[in-house]
Amino acid sequence: MLEQGWITDRPVGSRLPAFTRGNAGEVLPDPVSPLGWTLLWESAIVKGARDGFIEFGLLDWDEFEWPDEPECFGMFGGYFYNPLSLVRLMGARLPGGSPEAVDRAYFDARPDVPPYVFEAWHESDKHAAKLAQSMGWVLTTETFPQVDAEKELADKLRNDRPDLAGLWDGALLARARSMLPYLQQFFETSIWASLGASVGPGALGAIAEGLGDPTLVVRLLGGIEVDSARPSFAMWELSRLVRSSTELTAAFEEGLSGLLDRLAASGAPSVAGFGSGFDSFVHDYGSRGPNEWDLRARTWETHPELALAAIDRMRRADDEAAPTLRQAHAVVERDAAAAEVRQLLAGDAEALAGFETALRSATVFLAGRERYKTNMIKVIGEVRVCVLELARRMVERGALDDVEQIHLLLADELDHFRHEPSSFTEVLRERERGYRALFDVEPPFIVNGSVPPMALRKGAGIEGGPVGAGAVLTGVGGSSGVATGRARVVRDPGDPSALEVGDVLVTANTDPSWTPLFVTASAVVVNVGAIGSHAMIVSRELGIPCVVSVRDATERIPDGALVTVDGTAGTVLVH
Repeated sequence: MLEQGWITDRPVGSRLPAFTRGNAGEVLPDPVSPLGWTLLWESAIVKGARDGFIEFGLLDWDEFEWPDEPECFGMFGGYFYNPLSLVRLMGARLPGGSPEAVDRAYFDARPDVPPYVFEAWHESDKHAAKLAQSMGWVLTTETFPQVDAEKELADKLRNDRPDLAGLWDGALLARARSMLPYLQQFFETSIWASLGASVGPGALGAIAEGLGDPTLVVRLLGGIEVDSARPSFAMWELSRLVRSSTELTAAFEEGLSGLLDRLAASGAPSVAGFGSGFDSFVHDYGSRGPNEWDLRARTWETHPELALAAIDRMRRADDEAAPTLRQAHAVVERDAAAAEVRQLLAGDAEALAGFETALRSATVFLAGRERYKTNMIKVIGEVRVCVLELARRMVERGALDDVEQIHLLLADELDHFRHEPSSFTEVLRERERGYRALFDVEPPFIVNGSVPPMALRKGAGIEGGPVGAGAVLTGVGGSSGVATGRARVVRDPGDPSALEVGDVLVTANTDPSWTPLFVTASAVVVNVGAIGSHAMIVSRELGIPCVVSVRDATERIPDGALVTVDGTAGTVLVH
């Protein structure tokens, strides 16, 4: 065990003391870079979360222990944590809710999840009334205008990007900092999107239970169009250009290294068409990539080979694997499930109205949840490219060994670094050694009142080894259907070379950068996840079976094993 602290770590308060790594992997799975945390999160995103929780009605300003540095998220040992105490407070204050119901929605039977401890201040008639009002809006609105307006704004910020190479150093920092108020605003909206996205599916789950068929809810949520799947549709169209062109196919067959240079040197019309299409793709979706909530992320704009690798996988698939066809099938299944429920409730007008309300709310807010993420990531991308341009210049001046080192600065060091960059050279080299060491530890799943020691990563927390033939692993059904294929354990979406068409994708957690891999997979299995997780939402739109919360699936399912994934029942059978 290691007593592991880090320069960005936060204190643990007494009023909201519990935090969890549950679902944290969808946001920031790796140790967070110091600049990413202090510039993006502490300066803007955390404050936006505070504003959103207050506006939604969960709590008041002075109920945070440190309102100016609100404890909406945790940062311990360099790792990001979600606020368990805050979501339990929602259960305590929401009429008809309970902290225990919140736990059931987010956790399986883990022994390390502490029991909820009641405190008198948790009860509040004022907040119960405001929460009921907010939930009423979530259930009755037919649109989510805030997140749609912010999409237009995020697109404009990207479209209006100046020529960064022509900006002086101070202007680059000013451009980066000008994005922070938008991040704070957008993340306030995110709280409405995230909390709202649990309401409709929760109501549908209760209705399905009442009808004696809990699997109905998985089918009812299929085929919902979400922004995080749009890049995959665009990649698919590019892959069709490659598949239909002899010149493009030959260029891809030579390998990804130097591919863009070879394409640029070609005079073939099909190659020019692909190049134009890829440029448009990078403009529209280039901010996406693994670990995209951190500034140090490798995105499709900064590392285009990541997107080309996904297109390379897709080009091998026949046209019948088109995501549009899969989505259309998912919509048919959703409509059939809805028709089934309507028939079962035909004699109960009140129950039928409740079903229609819940279904509409789920559709609006699950799509809204993915849209807010897309908006946020696009603006984070604008900060990232400014920081990288400054880093490139500092490498040329000899102050940095490579551009990645700039992410080891703290936000309040940027101005000093700009004027006297060489004074940070050794400091950043030392921080780099410390930062890399964070990847060798496993953060505790729960922090409650104090931070437990960090465990050495090797084998930490894994129950048992690889399973044998006939084993059935259980999780949570996330997208309906059954599929059989070879399990491929993939740990990096930037290297999908082992994943062939029809394989079952097995991974630890996903964010939108993984979505292109879903297109060629027959099913998806994920170590973690809950009802609103990214893997669930995108699998439903693409119409492929998905099982989440299969604990240690990446360690227990042998790579290459033949498996059957039942996305309705939530099981994985190892043949």
